[in-house]
Formats: sequence, structure tokens, C-alpha cells
Amino acid sequence: MRSKTVFIIIFTALITIFLMINTDAVEFNFIFVKKDISKLLVVGVCTFVGFILGFWAGRPKTTISSYDREIDQYDNKNKLSDEDRDYIQ
Repeated sequence: MRSKTVFIIIFTALITIFLMINTDAVEFNFIFVKKDISKLLVVGVCTFVGFILGFWAGRPKTTISSYDREIDQYDNKNKLSDEDRDYIQ
């Protein structure tokens, strides 16, 4: 297995163990309401949101470039001599 896969498996196991240890209910103060919520739920939701935000921030950017269109516009293959075409091929 690759090291990235091993890291993901170990990290997922550690998060799961951490969540299972912290199952007791605690009082959370939301802006307008105080509620007793399981730490498991709060830490799990925060971890999930963190993964989603990390994936969203780290994904490759899609760029649209006009460079390729400019290169195609100035294609010089039609202006080559027969000798040059034979040399290139």
C-alpha cells in the first residue's frame, strides 16, 4: 500500500476511537438556545465540515486559457515547404 493510503486508514481509525471515547452529553450554548448534545455529534460534525472545507480549498483550480486558441490561430504547418514537412515527420 502507498503511504497516503496507510495515513488515511490510521487517521480515520484515530478519529473513530476519539469519537467513541467522547460520547457523553455536554451543554452547548448556541446563540439563542442552550442544549445538551453529545460530544460525539459535535466533534463528528466539525470533523466532517473540516474535511469538506479542506477538500474544497485544496482541489485543483479550473483555469480557462485563451493561449491554446491563440496558438491554433497562428498555426504555421500550412506554410511549411515539402522538405520541412518530411523532416518533421
